[in-house]
Amino acid sequence: MNHQGTKTLQSRRLLLRRFSAEDAPAMYENWANDPEVTKYLRWPHHAGLEVSQSVIAGWVSHYRENDFYNWAIVLKESDMPVGSIGVVGRDDGVKTVHIGYCLGKRWWGRGITAEALKLLIGYFFNEVGANRIEARHDPKNPNSGKVMVKCGFRYEGTQREADWNNQGVCDAAYYAVLAKDLE
Repeated sequence: MNHQGTKTLQSRRLLLRRFSAEDAPAMYENWANDPEVTKYLRWPHHAGLEVSQSVIAGWVSHYRENDFYNWAIVLKESDMPVGSIGVVGRDDGVKTVHIGYCLGKRWWGRGITAEALKLLIGYFFNEVGANRIEARHDPKNPNSGKVMVKCGFRYEGTQREADWNNQGVCDAAYYAVLAKDLE
Protein backbone atom coordinates (compact mmCIF):
# COMPACT_ATOMS: atom_id res chain seq x y z
CA MET A 1 0.00 0.00 0.00
CA ASN A 2 1.03 3.57 -0.61
CA HIS A 3 0.52 4.93 2.91
CA GLN A 4 -0.29 8.62 3.00
CA GLY A 5 -1.45 9.18 6.57
CA THR A 6 -4.45 11.05 7.86
CA LYS A 7 -5.29 13.51 5.08
CA THR A 8 -8.25 15.86 5.26
CA LEU A 9 -11.30 14.45 3.45
CA GLN A 10 -14.68 16.08 2.93
CA SER A 11 -18.19 15.48 1.73
CA ARG A 12 -21.18 17.75 1.47
CA ARG A 13 -21.84 17.68 5.24
CA LEU A 14 -18.62 16.42 6.76
CA LEU A 15 -15.00 17.28 7.20
CA LEU A 16 -12.73 14.42 8.26
CA ARG A 17 -9.54 15.88 9.68
CA ARG A 18 -6.79 15.25 12.16
CA PHE A 19 -7.57 15.76 15.81
CA SER A 20 -5.95 18.65 17.65
CA ALA A 21 -5.57 19.30 21.37
CA GLU A 22 -8.42 21.83 21.13
CA ASP A 23 -10.84 19.00 20.26
CA ALA A 24 -10.65 17.37 23.69
CA PRO A 25 -13.65 19.18 25.23
CA ALA A 26 -15.85 18.34 22.21
CA MET A 27 -14.67 14.72 22.23
CA TYR A 28 -15.42 14.38 25.92
CA GLU A 29 -18.81 16.11 25.79
CA ASN A 30 -20.08 14.78 22.46
CA TRP A 31 -19.23 11.08 22.69
CA ALA A 32 -16.37 9.85 24.87
CA ASN A 33 -18.02 10.37 28.26
CA ASP A 34 -21.21 8.48 27.36
CA PRO A 35 -21.36 4.84 28.53
CA GLU A 36 -24.16 4.20 26.02
CA VAL A 37 -21.92 5.29 23.14
CA THR A 38 -19.01 3.12 24.32
CA LYS A 39 -21.16 0.15 25.34
CA TYR A 40 -19.99 -2.06 22.44
CA LEU A 41 -16.48 -0.60 22.12
CA ARG A 42 -13.18 -1.81 23.54
CA TRP A 43 -12.39 1.39 25.41
CA PRO A 44 -14.36 2.59 28.44
CA HIS A 45 -16.15 5.91 28.52
CA HIS A 46 -13.88 8.72 29.63
CA ALA A 47 -14.23 9.52 33.32
CA GLY A 48 -12.99 13.07 32.85
CA LEU A 49 -11.75 15.61 30.33
CA GLU A 50 -8.15 14.70 31.13
CA VAL A 51 -8.69 11.24 29.62
CA SER A 52 -9.85 12.77 26.33
CA GLN A 53 -6.89 15.16 26.42
CA SER A 54 -4.47 12.26 26.89
CA VAL A 55 -6.02 10.14 24.14
CA ILE A 56 -5.88 13.00 21.65
CA ALA A 57 -2.29 13.82 22.64
CA GLY A 58 -1.37 10.22 21.80
CA TRP A 59 -3.07 10.42 18.42
CA VAL A 60 -1.48 13.76 17.59
CA SER A 61 1.96 12.31 18.32
CA HIS A 62 1.36 9.62 15.67
CA TYR A 63 0.21 11.91 12.86
CA ARG A 64 3.78 12.25 11.58
CA GLU A 65 3.66 8.52 10.67
CA ASN A 66 2.39 7.93 7.13
CA ASP A 67 0.66 4.67 8.15
CA PHE A 68 -1.41 6.19 10.98
CA TYR A 69 -5.04 6.92 10.14
CA ASN A 70 -7.43 8.54 12.61
CA TRP A 71 -9.93 11.27 11.85
CA ALA A 72 -12.24 13.57 13.75
CA ILE A 73 -15.72 13.51 12.19
CA VAL A 74 -16.61 17.20 12.01
CA LEU A 75 -19.97 18.65 10.97
CA LYS A 76 -19.28 21.48 8.54
CA GLU A 77 -22.37 23.39 9.71
CA SER A 78 -21.02 23.71 13.26
CA ASP A 79 -17.28 23.03 12.83
CA MET A 80 -17.65 20.66 15.79
CA PRO A 81 -16.25 17.12 16.15
CA VAL A 82 -19.06 14.64 16.80
CA GLY A 83 -17.14 11.36 16.51
CA SER A 84 -14.09 9.57 15.26
CA ILE A 85 -13.23 7.08 12.53
CA GLY A 86 -9.98 5.39 11.70
CA VAL A 87 -7.88 2.32 11.10
CA VAL A 88 -7.76 0.05 14.14
CA GLY A 89 -5.82 -2.71 12.41
CA ARG A 90 -4.18 -3.45 9.09
CA ASP A 91 -2.29 -6.09 7.15
CA ASP A 92 -0.06 -4.67 4.45
CA GLY A 93 0.64 -8.17 3.11
CA VAL A 94 -2.92 -8.49 1.85
CA LYS A 95 -3.55 -4.74 1.55
CA THR A 96 -6.25 -4.71 4.22
CA VAL A 97 -7.38 -2.01 6.64
CA HIS A 98 -9.78 -2.62 9.51
CA ILE A 99 -11.97 0.38 10.31
CA GLY A 100 -13.48 1.40 13.63
CA TYR A 101 -15.82 4.30 14.30
CA CYS A 102 -17.70 6.05 17.08
CA LEU A 103 -20.35 8.77 16.92
CA GLY A 104 -22.06 10.82 19.61
CA LYS A 105 -25.59 9.65 20.41
CA ARG A 106 -27.18 12.99 19.45
CA TRP A 107 -26.11 12.34 15.85
CA TRP A 108 -27.19 8.69 15.53
CA GLY A 109 -29.61 7.85 12.73
CA ARG A 110 -28.60 10.73 10.43
CA GLY A 111 -26.31 8.83 8.05
CA ILE A 112 -23.21 10.61 9.35
CA THR A 113 -21.17 7.48 10.06
CA ALA A 114 -22.00 5.99 6.65
CA GLU A 115 -21.02 9.26 4.97
CA ALA A 116 -17.68 9.24 6.81
CA LEU A 117 -17.07 5.57 6.02
CA LYS A 118 -17.75 6.18 2.31
CA LEU A 119 -15.07 8.87 2.33
CA LEU A 120 -12.59 6.37 3.76
CA ILE A 121 -13.55 3.74 1.19
CA GLY A 122 -12.69 6.12 -1.62
CA TYR A 123 -9.48 7.23 0.05
CA PHE A 124 -8.18 3.74 0.83
CA PHE A 125 -9.04 2.21 -2.53
CA ASN A 126 -8.16 5.14 -4.78
CA GLU A 127 -5.20 6.77 -3.01
CA VAL A 128 -3.68 4.30 -0.55
CA GLY A 129 -4.12 1.22 -2.74
CA ALA A 130 -5.93 -1.02 -0.27
CA ASN A 131 -7.59 -4.12 -1.68
CA ARG A 132 -9.86 -4.91 1.29
CA ILE A 133 -11.59 -2.77 3.89
CA GLU A 134 -13.12 -4.65 6.78
CA ALA A 135 -14.98 -3.95 10.00
CA ARG A 136 -16.72 -5.93 12.71
CA HIS A 137 -19.39 -5.37 15.32
CA ASP A 138 -21.07 -7.10 18.22
CA PRO A 139 -24.32 -8.60 16.85
CA LYS A 140 -26.08 -6.99 19.84
CA ASN A 141 -25.30 -3.67 18.12
CA PRO A 142 -26.93 -4.25 14.71
CA ASN A 143 -26.96 -0.58 13.72
CA SER A 144 -23.20 -0.71 13.29
CA GLY A 145 -23.63 -3.51 10.76
CA LYS A 146 -26.31 -1.49 8.96
CA VAL A 147 -23.74 1.28 8.42
CA MET A 148 -21.39 -1.25 6.83
CA VAL A 149 -24.05 -2.68 4.51
CA LYS A 150 -25.14 0.83 3.49
CA CYS A 151 -21.54 1.42 2.38
CA GLY A 152 -21.33 -1.71 0.23
CA PHE A 153 -19.73 -4.05 2.74
CA ARG A 154 -20.76 -7.71 2.56
CA TYR A 155 -21.48 -9.81 5.62
CA GLU A 156 -18.84 -12.54 5.85
CA GLY A 157 -19.88 -14.39 8.99
CA THR A 158 -20.02 -14.29 12.74
CA GLN A 159 -17.32 -15.73 14.93
CA ARG A 160 -18.70 -16.95 18.21
CA GLU A 161 -17.14 -15.53 21.36
CA ALA A 162 -14.18 -14.28 19.32
CA ASP A 163 -14.08 -10.68 20.53
CA TRP A 164 -14.54 -8.52 23.61
CA ASN A 165 -15.96 -5.14 24.43
CA ASN A 166 -17.28 -3.26 27.45
CA GLN A 167 -19.96 -5.94 27.85
CA GLY A 168 -17.35 -8.73 28.10
CA VAL A 169 -16.63 -11.56 25.66
CA CYS A 170 -18.88 -11.30 22.61
CA ASP A 171 -19.51 -12.64 19.14
CA ALA A 172 -17.98 -10.73 16.23
CA ALA A 173 -19.90 -10.15 12.98
CA TYR A 174 -17.46 -9.47 10.15
CA TYR A 175 -18.08 -7.40 7.02
CA ALA A 176 -15.78 -6.36 4.19
CA VAL A 177 -15.68 -4.62 0.84
CA LEU A 178 -13.07 -5.37 -1.83
CA ALA A 179 -11.77 -2.91 -4.40
CA LYS A 180 -13.19 -5.11 -7.18
CA ASP A 181 -16.66 -4.99 -5.56
CA LEU A 182 -16.87 -1.32 -6.47
CA GLU A 183 -15.49 -1.49 -10.01
